[in-house]
Amino acid sequence: MAWDTERTRRLLLEAATAEFSEHGLAGARVDRIAAAAGVNKERIYQYFGKKDELFATVLAEALQAALQAVQVEGTGPQAVGDYAARLFDHHMANGHIPRLVYWEGLERGIAAAASPVRAEFHAEKVTRIQRMLPGVGRVEAGELLLTLVSLVNAWPVLPQLDALIVPDAGDGAARIAARRAAIVATVTAAAAAVAASVEPAVR
Repeated sequence: MAWDTERTRRLLLEAATAEFSEHGLAGARVDRIAAAAGVNKERIYQYFGKKDELFATVLAEALQAALQAVQVEGTGPQAVGDYAARLFDHHMANGHIPRLVYWEGLERGIAAAASPVRAEFHAEKVTRIQRMLPGVGRVEAGELLLTLVSLVNAWPVLPQLDALIVPDAGDGAARIAARRAAIVATVTAAAAAVAASVEPAVR
């Protein structure tokens, strides 16, 4: 029977996503990934190379899936706020993404920025913000995007700060909705400020 390479690759990526999300790059174990996937660990090295290369592939594919799932719609500050809302919803439903992003920051730091794949990915996201706010430069769009993704990614992985800073805010679905609304309001206001700063030059 022919070996189903694509299925094996997908099983390994799914297992690796769970492992890296839980344990990070340093704490993850290739043996556990292989066992969870039901695949010989040699397949990992064959398909992905070393463990850090597997981690990079896992994160790149997760982010690319998010880029496809959460499309840019409309123009203006409200559209940017809506994008933040939909990205928040996506990341809440796919909690491995913010966890992987934070693990990468802790363990790889600025070295991760050397990846051409990641650079291209984020350049495309900046371009999308520019389309939403016509006339805004790349630096300004980049700052706005950094604010947006920082807010969206932080809350799912920092529950202790939520409990410490707003202990009376409640929990469950109502708390998630309140935090979502706060993020949307902040991002919308930031987008409006950025748009206003370029309006005189556009006129």
